[in-house]
Amino acid sequence: MTEAERPDGLSGRRRSRDPGDFDVAYSTGTPPWDIGRPQPAFRAQADDGRLVGRVLDVGCGTGEHVLMAAELGLEATGVDTSATAIGIARRKAEERALHARFLVQDALDLGALGEAFDTVLDCGLFHVFDDADRARLVEGLRASMPVGAWYHLLCFSDAEPGDWGPRRIRQEEIRRAFAEGWRVETIEPTSLEITIDPGQAHAWLAAIVRV
Repeated sequence: MTEAERPDGLSGRRRSRDPGDFDVAYSTGTPPWDIGRPQPAFRAQADDGRLVGRVLDVGCGTGEHVLMAAELGLEATGVDTSATAIGIARRKAEERALHARFLVQDALDLGALGEAFDTVLDCGLFHVFDDADRARLVEGLRASMPVGAWYHLLCFSDAEPGDWGPRRIRQEEIRRAFAEGWRVETIEPTSLEITIDPGQAHAWLAAIVRV
């Protein structure tokens, strides 16, 4: 089955990417999602005061959102399976004289951290998982977020045409994944900036609270 031949009729990857794929992507160049600055959608949330307390970025890559939180004086942690990306993120923190923590950690095993976070950011992670792994991610989030904590999700939207890149996500998929123990406050259309043409992709920005 090709990536475009999904039974739900959507384009994009049907299966999860292997963690090693991401390390190769960072080791061999700059991945298209690594724009070297925070995504505008998350920058706007930071400017609006939506990032509070202990902040976790799941699938943090080279750390721009973690460093953004650290600049605000927040206790910020980033996790990623790519040791190469984490190494780059740590160097950025040192160069910018920012205190931030970066860990090589599987986002599907967040409970292993044994920690609680008030704000969790997800830029482009949710949409790389298949259905089973997506459920594991949500369970890990549940174990790591107390009642009242916020999960901010930025992911590819089903409005994005073509069959390149990651799986496209429908609004109802987000609502279904967070149906129990969560409240989906908003899902808004936005853009996800990338380094390749056309420079951005259609995306959803969701704000979800633990209840």
